[in-house]
Amino acid sequence: MTKIAVFVSGGGTNLQALIDASEAGKIPHGEIALVLSSSPTAYALERARKHGIPSVVVSRKEHPEDFEAMIESALSENGIDMIVLAGFMSILSAEFTEKYENRIINVHPSLIPSFCGKGFYGLRVHEAALEYGVKVTGATVHFVNSIPDGGRIILQRAVYIQEGDTPEVLQRRVMEEAEWKILPEACEKVAFELSQHKEA
Repeated sequence: MTKIAVFVSGGGTNLQALIDASEAGKIPHGEIALVLSSSPTAYALERARKHGIPSVVVSRKEHPEDFEAMIESALSENGIDMIVLAGFMSILSAEFTEKYENRIINVHPSLIPSFCGKGFYGLRVHEAALEYGVKVTGATVHFVNSIPDGGRIILQRAVYIQEGDTPEVLQRRVMEEAEWKILPEACEKVAFELSQHKEA
């Protein structure tokens, strides 16, 4: 069984999608063993509590010097094999991502390589898609490396843009039709691969 830490900073809707999938038996090779938040007020922590998942808060603002060291220590204390970034608003260093190569995944609300990279997160991604006039957007789950949104793609799903879409409406549809579906799928795929390595 691959032990998973989900990194969050806010409401935790993607975390909820993972919890729901896990409880429905859709991530059989993974166990959500830890929720790590960069903010003490993130509602995601309440979601973790409701489902009996251990959680920890590591704030960069409060611990600028040893932020990543504290994260690593929480991961090793909980025996974590894999990390899922689910709306985590802190950029991790190249040194950190190299240590966990092919073990950190992220969901991004566009079809990479469109509307991604530095500065493209949250509503900004959907604003850019609408400004550009694309007819199809979607979400991508990818491995995390030292380049923002630059890691190998695991899964993608397309979402059609509709007449009259606002960034907020589009954001919601991309979550419902793409992010919440492919994130648990990708999670299981990577958890399965890691569990094979563990046994080998």
